[in-house]
Formats: sequence, C-alpha cells, structure tokens
Amino acid sequence: MTDDVVFLFDVDNTLLDNDAVQGDLRDYLAREHGTACRDRYWELFEQLRGELGYADYLGALERFRLEDLHDPRVLRMANWLIDYPFADRLYAGALSVLDHVQQWGRAVILSDGDAVFQPRKVHRAGLWDAVEDRVLIYVHKEEELDDVLRLFPARHYVMIDDKLRILHAMKRAWGTRVTTVFPRQGHYATDPQALAQYPHGDRAVDAIGDLRHWSLEDFGVSR
Repeated sequence: MTDDVVFLFDVDNTLLDNDAVQGDLRDYLAREHGTACRDRYWELFEQLRGELGYADYLGALERFRLEDLHDPRVLRMANWLIDYPFADRLYAGALSVLDHVQQWGRAVILSDGDAVFQPRKVHRAGLWDAVEDRVLIYVHKEEELDDVLRLFPARHYVMIDDKLRILHAMKRAWGTRVTTVFPRQGHYATDPQALAQYPHGDRAVDAIGDLRHWSLEDFGVSR
C-alpha cells in the first residue's frame, strides 16, 4: 500500500531536547565522579563519534570503564543512562504534533544512533508508542533512503529534522517528492557554519510544538 503522505521525524533536538539530556549527564558525571572524569568521558564520546559517525553513549562508557576497571562507581553510570526519564525532555507539544499529523498520514521516527541506547531513548520518551512501532534507526539515515521508500512507500514525504545537512541530502535525493521542515532547536540549528553552508529547508519553525497549528497545505502537501 502506498500512502499519500508519510511524515518522517528525527528525534534528538527535533522531538526531544537532547542538549538538555547531555547537560544533565555532564552534571551527573561531575557530581559523582569529578570534573576530570567528566571531561575524559566526553573526550572518549567525541572520539568514538568521529569513528562511528553517530553518538554512542554506552560505547563511550565502555571505553571509560576499561580505563578505570576497578572503580565500581562506573557501573552506576550505565544505570543512570538507561533509566533516564527521557519523556521529561520532550519538547512542548511534541507528542501532540505526532498525533496532529496522523490525521493525514503515518508518522515515522527516522533517527541515527546505536542499536541499544537510541531505541531505549525512543521508547522511554513515549515516541515508540506514539508512532505505533514505526521506528527506523540507522547509522547514517541519509544513506538508507531506499529502505525508507521500501518500508513506507508514499506519494509525498515530509521530513522534520534539526540538521540542515540531513535535510539537504534528502532534498537532493528526493527533490519535489519531499518537503523539508527545519525546527530551529538545539546546537546544530544555530551552528553558523551549517547555516551558511546549507539551505534552510522548504519550511522552518521556531519550535516543534508550533506544527500543531499547521494545515496539510502548510506542510507543502496538496489534497
């Protein structure tokens, strides 16, 4: 079955304030382990992200653990991450937006990330249930668009993402078949280099919750 329209939603800094999550993690690490351990964890995190191309919080934690194998406090860091109340970090109106667009077509989570922590985040935030199990998580989602077409065929797509690089890649691949929507949220959305390098999407919005008031035509989809 081919839908008339499918709405594709990024997660981090699109539906969920991931900058705030990282801030909480930094505070936790400093409080429980000290600033030196906090800084070392983030060094490993960025190192691993450079190698993999996506954020791997648990992978960075494993590298951190191997450097200090005999400190039992490190094990509590994993519990803190896994049990984090991600639902409390959803942007205002995020779940309502998912409900709003599904009067016209299916909503799908389209995210990058690892195969353990990112699904846990999506589930704990309540997003998995909100889209009725329609969750796709890739290493580089912009390279998996053929799989998106196969799994969720549609006449038109709407992609909502805070990363202009992703929106640009999807626009190049799908052309007029996709409307790109840029929520100006999070650090990527205010990065001067990205703002200068890429187009700002077909549509832009200051906050994801504002999409609750958009019509289908506002999304660039004709009836």
